[in-house]
Amino acid sequence: MIIFAIGNSGQELILHDRVLDHFKRHRQLTSKSAEAGGQLFARFEGYQIHVVEATGPHQEDKRGRFSFLPNRNKEQRDIDNFYRNGLIFIGDWHTHPQDIPVPSVTDIASITDCFRKSQHNLYAFVLIVVGRREAPEGLNISLHNGTEMWTPQTEEVNDRHSSI
Repeated sequence: MIIFAIGNSGQELILHDRVLDHFKRHRQLTSKSAEAGGQLFARFEGYQIHVVEATGPHQEDKRGRFSFLPNRNKEQRDIDNFYRNGLIFIGDWHTHPQDIPVPSVTDIASITDCFRKSQHNLYAFVLIVVGRREAPEGLNISLHNGTEMWTPQTEEVNDRHSSI
């Protein structure tokens, strides 16, 4: 697992191994690899946001070397199903064919639009862009609330987190 501090809020974004393994399987490691992506689902425990599920890509998605267009109907079904099981949609992830990825202007506009159009009680949505390098170096994580964007910082994992 990797833990990120969210600014000075005292909150932590925790990516569980299951999610990190999912990202690792979909990295664009060859010149023929298409972008992959999906959604992020979490449970909240106090000031900790536990990202425990990453969906996608789905067969219905449209994927290219430098593009990813998810099937929005399938995504909504996933949101509904995970919500019934106590998990909240908190954002999106997708890959880039870069060692250390950088979100595009389109990526930022898409997550901003998603935040504004969705019905939720969250302060921000999470966008994770997965590059070719292994985590955490190969991850670009940003938070978006419709007007602002900020990047959480990796924390040192210590004994108090070992039981999570």
